[in-house]
Amino acid sequence: MIPWVELARTTIPGGGEMRLKRRGDEFSIMLSNNELMNSRLWGSEEALATLTCERLARRRKPRLLIGGLGMGFTLRAALKVLGPDAEVEVAELVPAVVDWARGPMAQIFGDCLDDPRVTIRLGDVGGMMMAAKAAYDAILLDVDNGPDGLTTEDNDALYGAMGLHSAHAALKPGGILAVWSAAPDGRFTARLRRHGFTAEEVTARARGAKGGRRHVIWLATKR
Repeated sequence: MIPWVELARTTIPGGGEMRLKRRGDEFSIMLSNNELMNSRLWGSEEALATLTCERLARRRKPRLLIGGLGMGFTLRAALKVLGPDAEVEVAELVPAVVDWARGPMAQIFGDCLDDPRVTIRLGDVGGMMMAAKAAYDAILLDVDNGPDGLTTEDNDALYGAMGLHSAHAALKPGGILAVWSAAPDGRFTARLRRHGFTAEEVTARARGAKGGRRHVIWLATKR
């Protein structure tokens, strides 16, 4: 069996160390002993984009905010569906992740980071939501492990009352807040509904049509 090789590591805001590993053509991003993402498990991250973009099909010049670059699965899936007039902003808190995307993982990302529709912004997606007023047609959050986070306590603010209030204000009327999670969370569904959203909970498989673990995507429409 081909062994894993560590390619890089970086300290994340709030503490902790993130590592990029490779085994043959497979990449993994780890936080301590927890795997945050793997290049062979892409199905639910793609579904986050495709399910959202389906609901934006009739909107002209849609503007999207993606929270978390990761391995780019959500971004690339969105670009495949969206037209040439779309605008996609990607907020990434950890600068090294962008460096890895343009460096060791460039074969995965291809030319998507240079797509004229794409703007990469280094910083907290929560801060970007707070600064925006009725600016986005959709906000897609694939940050940490979902509402029950692994990396930093600050991520909890995205999925609590303050974060949902910011997301609601940042969306245009009828805009969509799409949230990826590794596991179900009934309390989060209820929280969405209390903060001005209709909430639809969808299951997506980690490897798409090939199966794999079931992940959860919330598609919450601003009322």
